[in-house]
Amino acid sequence: MCGIFGIFGHDQAAHLTYLGLHALQHRGQDSAGIVTSDGNGLHSHRQMGSVADAFTAEVLCRLPGTMAIGQVRYSTGVSQLKNAQPLAVQYAAGSLAIAHNGNLVNGQALRDELEQEGAIFQSDSDTEAIVHLIARAKEPSFEQNVVHALRKVRGAYSLLLLTERQLIAVRDGYGFRPLVLGRLRNAFVLASETTALDLIEAEMMREIEPGELLVIDQGGMRSSFPLERTRLGRCIFEHVYFAKPESVLFGLSVYEVRKKLGMQLAREQPAEADLVIAVPDSGVPAAVGYSQVSEIPYDVGLIRSVYVGRTFIEPQQSIRHFGVKLKLSAVRAVLKGKRVVVVDDSIVRGTTSRKIVTMLRAAGARQVHLRISSPPIRWPCYYGIDTPSRQELIASNQSVGEIARYITADSLEYLSLEGLGSAVGDVEWATFCSACFSGKYLTDHVSPVKPKRLAEVSES
Repeated sequence: MCGIFGIFGHDQAAHLTYLGLHALQHRGQDSAGIVTSDGNGLHSHRQMGSVADAFTAEVLCRLPGTMAIGQVRYSTGVSQLKNAQPLAVQYAAGSLAIAHNGNLVNGQALRDELEQEGAIFQSDSDTEAIVHLIARAKEPSFEQNVVHALRKVRGAYSLLLLTERQLIAVRDGYGFRPLVLGRLRNAFVLASETTALDLIEAEMMREIEPGELLVIDQGGMRSSFPLERTRLGRCIFEHVYFAKPESVLFGLSVYEVRKKLGMQLAREQPAEADLVIAVPDSGVPAAVGYSQVSEIPYDVGLIRSVYVGRTFIEPQQSIRHFGVKLKLSAVRAVLKGKRVVVVDDSIVRGTTSRKIVTMLRAAGARQVHLRISSPPIRWPCYYGIDTPSRQELIASNQSVGEIARYITADSLEYLSLEGLGSAVGDVEWATFCSACFSGKYLTDHVSPVKPKRLAEVSES
């Protein structure tokens, strides 16, 4: 996952992009970058770490122009500065910057082919293959070169491309990853989530449609649909975990969907308990919904530190090992002597869930019943989420009972796939990708090289 942001036609483009990336910080903490255009050339700054670490007032003043794109990166590969985005290059036709949210399932094959033809890559990112394809295209316009390049790639991509005078937004035909369009007075704004528009007080206009290519320049805004669109495949895990609850994603309120997940979970998997608590933050709306349907009181039994990032997207395994204790603390006064239902969004490897259960027992909980507001994750994602190989997904090789024993919970239950569908609505459900739960992938994917680090998704 990554967060991308772009703006066209504002004299504070760099500063607004900085604010927009702040709102999207939850989508990536490996690195942050901004590229601006002043009409004559591109100006770039990329740095490892958070947005606040990467951009000072002095740095932002060195990024002039009325156009900008930015990215906060969560790596599905190697976490190094050379892979930070937006990538910015100069080539025969001028200057180009690109920011990508997603993953190309044929990225390695494209790289191999381009290298055999003499291309030299400066990063490990699959995004760089798109840059090479654009640079090699021989179409009459830059816009047509972009289309020519994207017709050769497969997989998930929401892209922002910046030249000296144009900002282009494009989304793959499945619509795997979100991208929205807004307006701030006379400026156009693009972002991964509506929360970024809200922060800068921009008006939400609409989503960039799957398969759409949107060009913004001095002549205005024009849209085309040059990319094949067979069926929609919007990522359901955005609603389960990634997006901020205040966002509206794929036309649905993230908070309302998560709350409905918890309500349906309570209907399917009740428990005898004294209170319901959430694993913050993404588990909170589901826990509220669970409490309302079960009529078991909701309370705050786990406190999240605001100074520690999302454990799932920490770049080093050594940090993830003790990340749960860094980011969560149990409230003994709430938990002591209680039978507790703990609502979380997902389990991937089970290590985090085990630590949470242990923490709750140490704080005095008499019983711990874990309820998960999504189905078991049994299949890896090839569309931009850093889940481990299938062998390392605990639900792919252990039963629910075996997982419960491993995490030391008194009971463990998941939401059904049908229940997940009912929470988003039967009509909408047909437009989502749920391959991580069902194994039904939407593309004939070429398995990419999986990242070396292993991810634990079971927290926000």
